[in-house]
Amino acid sequence: MPRVPPVLIRPVASIRTRMPPAIRVEGLEKDYGDVQALDGLDLTVPEGSFFGLLGPNGAGKTTFINVLVGLVRKTGGRAEVFGNDVEEDYQGARDAIGLAPQEFNVDRFFPIEEVLHHKAGYHGIPEAEAEERAAEALKRVGIYDKRDVRFDWLSGGMKRRFMLARALVTDPDLLILDEPTAGVDVELRHDLWEVITDLNDEGTTILLTTHYIEEAERLCDEVAIIDSGRKVTVATPDELTEKGSDTLTVYCESAIGDAPALDDERIERVAVEGDAIRVRATSASEVVPSVLRQLEAAGHTPLDIDIERTSLEEVFVDLTRREAGADADAESHEAASDSAETGDGDDGEGAGDRVTAEASR
Repeated sequence: MPRVPPVLIRPVASIRTRMPPAIRVEGLEKDYGDVQALDGLDLTVPEGSFFGLLGPNGAGKTTFINVLVGLVRKTGGRAEVFGNDVEEDYQGARDAIGLAPQEFNVDRFFPIEEVLHHKAGYHGIPEAEAEERAAEALKRVGIYDKRDVRFDWLSGGMKRRFMLARALVTDPDLLILDEPTAGVDVELRHDLWEVITDLNDEGTTILLTTHYIEEAERLCDEVAIIDSGRKVTVATPDELTEKGSDTLTVYCESAIGDAPALDDERIERVAVEGDAIRVRATSASEVVPSVLRQLEAAGHTPLDIDIERTSLEEVFVDLTRREAGADADAESHEAASDSAETGDGDDGEGAGDRVTAEASR
């Protein structure tokens, strides 16, 4: 009798359909005449992540969000939300998103609970379910007792809470928060942090733009830094701070005088303040043994050390400054090439137009 081969049973995990990322953009471009708001942006936000989007004013963050939600039509490239193209399958993409914008774009003529009913209705949610969702969203952000109040009559902090409630009423898979804690007090900021952290723990993907570096450092799994409509880097907050330089301070027995020459390629600069030697270096904790040995060999007696880690804010400033410098070098090189080819100099008018446009973004 022929031998019957055994049946191969694959583990469930190996045959499970892989979900698309929450957001995937490739070569995304958007220009407003002379202003290039997005310039070939590539970015992927994993499903279920808490993802931060950082960048200076005019970096393209809000334009990027507006492309995702259909408020702005891209000029080029591709953008998808959970595999739905934001233009070819607009409804599928938009229904997956809850947006809490930075600006208060709210119907001010109805009580806030009714505004939420209308919002849910726009997304095809039946009336009875819309009422339940509105009540649940208002309770979640802590303003259910204000459900019969018009938006304009709310305090500034309550308005921020309501913007989050409006984003939640459709039970989105992707929650986009554009500067959600701008202008609020510390207590409210921490309350909102707790709400959105709970949502992320429950499986909601969150995209957060913020100017508060502490907010990104505390909340986000990963952070993307963009500048001039392009991605500068993507990393965890810890990975980003490792890109920066730390300050090692060595306190000696007596005043030092001139800054000693320290031989280590990781050391960027050395400064002296009385009996303290301040050493700027990458991974300062790793250079401590080398620095102490060299100081002792030079006749100094170290008594104590202190290490100040670089902050995410410092890394952010450094990376965006480098990007701006690279852009300036590229523009200067391009202008020089054009001048060499045409024999004409730059009269400055075009540069002035660009600066004005950038400032207005």
